[in-house]
Amino acid sequence: MLRIGKLTDYATVLMSCLASRATTLMAASELAALARLELPTARKLLKQLATAGLIQSQRGSRGGYQLCRPATDISVLDIVVALEGPLGMTECSAHAGACGREPHCQVQHNWQRVSAVIAAALQEIKLADMLPAPPPPRRQSKPRPFPVAVVLRT
Repeated sequence: MLRIGKLTDYATVLMSCLASRATTLMAASELAALARLELPTARKLLKQLATAGLIQSQRGSRGGYQLCRPATDISVLDIVVALEGPLGMTECSAHAGACGREPHCQVQHNWQRVSAVIAAALQEIKLADMLPAPPPPRRQSKPRPFPVAVVLRT
């Protein structure tokens, strides 16, 4: 089964929390609570995301974290690579020369093609696309007229 790791999933949740309040600096504790993560886990992920250049931090009593660029400019691939490293279905897809069988491997090129397709799909999906859909607009119902009693005379 092809899966991203839990920490990458959690990092995507943290990034979406930051994207949902893009103009606000958010403290690590606030982000951890919003994402329902343990604070040490959130801090570890925030550090990795900052090292990758996806978020920036500001120290001090009014400090916190925010995205380095708009959520429309950050791809899911950016987040995956920040946490997991280079994308590759096999070792040779991500790192040339990592496998002793490479010189006579008959499927290496095909795995590289598969990796490229997956990378392109993840590059196309932006962090903004990962935000929850806004609730549908609340329909305002028209006031109903009071029922008019009809009196029939016989």
